[in-house]
Amino acid sequence: MNMPVDPAILAASATAEKRDIHQPSQRMIGRLVLCNGSRAVVSSAATSLSGANADSWAIGRLITIGSGTGRIIGIVYEISTTSELWSDHAANDNYVKIELVGEVIDGPDGPNFRSGITNYPELGSIAHRIRHNDLRAIYRTSAGTAIEIGTLTQDESIVAAVNVDMMLSRHFAVVGTTGVGKSTSVSILLRRAVEAKPNLRVLVLDPHNEYANAFHDISVTINAASLELPFWMFKLEEFCDIVFRGRAPDDLEDNILREMIATAKIKYSSPPAAAASNPLMKRPAGNDGSGLTADTPVPYRMSDLTKLLDDEIGKLESKHPRSSLRSVLNRINSLCHDPRYRFMFARTTIEDNIDGIIRQIFRIPINDKPITVFQLAGLPSEVVNSVASVLARMAFDLAMWSEGTYEILLLCEEAHRYVPQDKSLGFAPTRTSIARIAKEGRKYGAYLGVVTQRPGELDPTILSQCSTVFAMRLSNERDQDIIRSALSDSSASTVSFLSSIGNREAIAFGEAIGTPMRIKFVTQTKDHMPRTATSAAGMERAPVQRDVDMRLIISRMRSR
Repeated sequence: MNMPVDPAILAASATAEKRDIHQPSQRMIGRLVLCNGSRAVVSSAATSLSGANADSWAIGRLITIGSGTGRIIGIVYEISTTSELWSDHAANDNYVKIELVGEVIDGPDGPNFRSGITNYPELGSIAHRIRHNDLRAIYRTSAGTAIEIGTLTQDESIVAAVNVDMMLSRHFAVVGTTGVGKSTSVSILLRRAVEAKPNLRVLVLDPHNEYANAFHDISVTINAASLELPFWMFKLEEFCDIVFRGRAPDDLEDNILREMIATAKIKYSSPPAAAASNPLMKRPAGNDGSGLTADTPVPYRMSDLTKLLDDEIGKLESKHPRSSLRSVLNRINSLCHDPRYRFMFARTTIEDNIDGIIRQIFRIPINDKPITVFQLAGLPSEVVNSVASVLARMAFDLAMWSEGTYEILLLCEEAHRYVPQDKSLGFAPTRTSIARIAKEGRKYGAYLGVVTQRPGELDPTILSQCSTVFAMRLSNERDQDIIRSALSDSSASTVSFLSSIGNREAIAFGEAIGTPMRIKFVTQTKDHMPRTATSAAGMERAPVQRDVDMRLIISRMRSR
């Protein structure tokens, strides 16, 4: 894909090239005094008026060291002085510690970057401020697969681009503390991805209801009011999580529901006319002649299920304890009459509408709106995990059974809620569904995007499957260690300054990027920025109301 480049960036790039060509002496900033294979130390003289040289030694900057066949590339990670006192009038001897990341070799088509060091520099070799063309060569992305997401922090005339195919197929993560611009950065990545891959669908699990504004022109929004996800589409384990409000059912309760739901499905689909009129209802015959189980995604009537339970309670010799049967029946009746669960039980007439539900949620056909923003904030907290499990499971199955004709990205905002590090927390089916995409999804076209402010609380197995990471500011030491462990040993110093980078900045590394880079995401327009309905940005359009309408507030509380 040929990316449109800002003319101002092109002009700045040309100016930088001329500066590097005509003023090579001004780029010298020190000499090599130590090298141990992966790191080096450069000695430099500096005063308080050192200007450009001082900027070149800033933490996180790339510099070059001359060698026989090209230029060694290093990243600055520590600066110290040999003197206890600093002089404003004389040169001060400084030691600049550098991590070596690769080398640039001049070729017939210009400079080319490669990771690793072939020929190490000699002691006394000159360290330079990096050339503009060398910097471009380091972060050059293969043509046809690049998406522009921002600029390099070190040189804003150079576009920061990532390989979108590698970013998606090998999964990606965006991590950073609250308020650093995570959601805005995610919106940039998703918008660029669907522009580059027009057939890609994106399903956003949005726990804060903030992405609808960001994609208002290319998305559909599904919320608690518009959601239709009938109870019969839930697997037994997912349905039990709702019935028992998050606690695992005991063996008796589990067996009761497993048996009764399967019987209700058989009863609904048993008339030959019903089966013949709907090919989706046909199932291979099993020992009982039906082939239907409690996990088969076919309809059944809730009235049949409650009648089966009631009939079993009335038997003189029931094979299940009556106390357990009554408990299950009471719980199901309570759910059916709870207005918060209308999206599951609202239909009085049960029909096999799975085709229409899948088409709406997973954008088939795409109709110029490839993104589905699934707002979870309005759903009962007890049902969020089960809904996430259903959606992740269906996304994987849809990609797998489409045989390569359907590609989908599942983006999990606040992913540590669904796949926490502590396996005793969260919901096992949700963890299993998301882990399945992470481990096997790329073979079928199901991709995973993970967004979290606490990578230390995220299941390390999931994070390890994300081969491209955009690490924004992280103040927690444990979270920094998690990101540091995801980097190769030769790039560990890249994240040493994660706690001090600015808003909208990130350290990007992984398979979609040639070498780790510090970037600044592009500025989004206000109508493409995520925001909740109650955010400061969202309230700008609303007139100021001085009086609080308590009746309206209480009405909304009760309707939820």
